[in-house]
Amino acid sequence: MEQKALTNYSIAEYLEFDNLSNEKHSYCNGAILNMAGGTLNHGIISNNINTEINNGLRSSSKGCTSINGDVKIYIKKANSIVYPDGMVICGEIELSEVDKHSVTNPILIIEVLSKSTESYDRGDKFHKYCSLPSFCEYVLIDQYKPVVDTLFRSNSQYWKMITTIGLDKSIYINSLGIEIKLSDIYRNAVNLANPNFRLDV
Repeated sequence: MEQKALTNYSIAEYLEFDNLSNEKHSYCNGAILNMAGGTLNHGIISNNINTEINNGLRSSSKGCTSINGDVKIYIKKANSIVYPDGMVICGEIELSEVDKHSVTNPILIIEVLSKSTESYDRGDKFHKYCSLPSFCEYVLIDQYKPVVDTLFRSNSQYWKMITTIGLDKSIYINSLGIEIKLSDIYRNAVNLANPNFRLDV
């Protein structure tokens, strides 16, 4: 996930630090966290899922925008700024009052999981995202095997989770009305295309 944190920084100091750096950093209530470099599979899968969502939105009348992992989300209630692996905003894009490059109203957020990030993405990071009023769907993609968890908030209190396993299956993005094949999400991913690959769950 992240490497050693730098602590006791303001958001303004974080933004200056992050903007001058060649690496990505997140901000968590005073701490600046250096994001670890992504793996080959992480990059391939992130690009694939964002491409498939973009393709699906072309025929949609929802007026939604797909955004890749280069854009930050400002989470006011958690005093945090984070980089997701992808997100979708429907309607007008709302920018943070503290950073003109951070958005505040994604409806869909995507994270590609790794061994070091999975517990954070499923736990604390998800809880932070839940404080965003617009947020209603979360897609968690395992980069080592074809398994995708889709969490959808159908009302203000309950989340529904569907786990999809296997390259022959598809996921349904409730908030966008889009169906995506796992074979397209994992296209060209290392080992997953290997006929000797075994699903280990």
